[in-house]
Amino acid sequence: MSANSPIGPVVGMVGAGQLARMTQQSAIALGVELRVLANTSDESAARVIVDTRLGDYRELADLREFATGCHAITFDHEHVPTEHIRALAAEGYAVRPGADALVHAQDKAVMRERLTSFGAPCPAWARVSGLEDVSAFAAEHGWPVVLKAIRGGYDGRGVWVCRTPAEVAEALSSGVPMMVEAFVPFERELAVLVARSPHGQGVSYPVVETVQQDGICVEVLAPAPGLDPEEAAEAQRIALQIAHELGVTGLLAVEMFQTADGLLVNELAMRPHNSGHWTIDGSRTSQFEQHLRAVLDLPLGSPSMSAPVVVMANLLGGDDPDLFKRYEHVMAHDPGIKLHFYGKEVRPGRKIGHVTAVGDDLETVRARARHAAVYLTTGEYT
Repeated sequence: MSANSPIGPVVGMVGAGQLARMTQQSAIALGVELRVLANTSDESAARVIVDTRLGDYRELADLREFATGCHAITFDHEHVPTEHIRALAAEGYAVRPGADALVHAQDKAVMRERLTSFGAPCPAWARVSGLEDVSAFAAEHGWPVVLKAIRGGYDGRGVWVCRTPAEVAEALSSGVPMMVEAFVPFERELAVLVARSPHGQGVSYPVVETVQQDGICVEVLAPAPGLDPEEAAEAQRIALQIAHELGVTGLLAVEMFQTADGLLVNELAMRPHNSGHWTIDGSRTSQFEQHLRAVLDLPLGSPSMSAPVVVMANLLGGDDPDLFKRYEHVMAHDPGIKLHFYGKEVRPGRKIGHVTAVGDDLETVRARARHAAVYLTTGEYT
């Protein structure tokens, strides 16, 4: 065996962003060799993973070369062409999740059609091809309406809340295929993270509340405060049912709206997810370890929390790129805070890391996480 030969199973992750970077930490502990496909050598995961291959995830030849020698192939984003995933599976590669599952995270209209078919609770929706279709939908369901790009939107991009036909016309001028949904007057946003293995074992993490700002998640509260236990159990049941019905392998994040009339499914992601970053410090098994276990068809780990309350706050880039000069204050002020940086160039509004605080009292823990996040990105006190 050469010095560079793998000594454990090899998992190939297409994409080299922060999700792949954080997966590497769990791969080291498990003895798993993580290989990533990066566009460039300075991407987040490429900076820390030895087996980084450069290539284009949109090219089947690059994907095929990358997959050679891997025990399982998985993803840190949903943008790999569906037909390429099918081709790899047909050639015998273990692609997890497979194309039949992943398409529901790639195509919002396909997702809505499938969820509706087995009774998962969803907002009213329709495919649209022009202003007349949207106006007819609004006549039935009321204004405002929500237009969504069927493919490619994330972090608030590709979503338009339209209150008038003029705003609809402006959104449609982008030229991308669209769908329309009824505007949901939700009370708050929840997320449920579940994992499912190839042989059907499934586990669910506690339901969390996600706090959004300008379409970007800025804070996650675990467990979701004040959530009725029966509604929490229902949210987990819905998420596990979706994982089963869609044949998901690996992690599935189900973003939901909590409304006065119950829960509605908003979005799906089939990979480690921002709503689960708290699990690195706040759960017995992190979402990244769980994803590796699932795609390798290993027994799944316990999703139980390591403390009664966990709060994760995202770090969004500000005007000052020198975060390290503020480490000393944050670490001295609160030795219990855990810092996670993604190795990304600081740009205003960009996710560059997160902080986690754990404890017994929500308001205290939340204040600690907020203080650290604000000070690291702005140098100001909260």
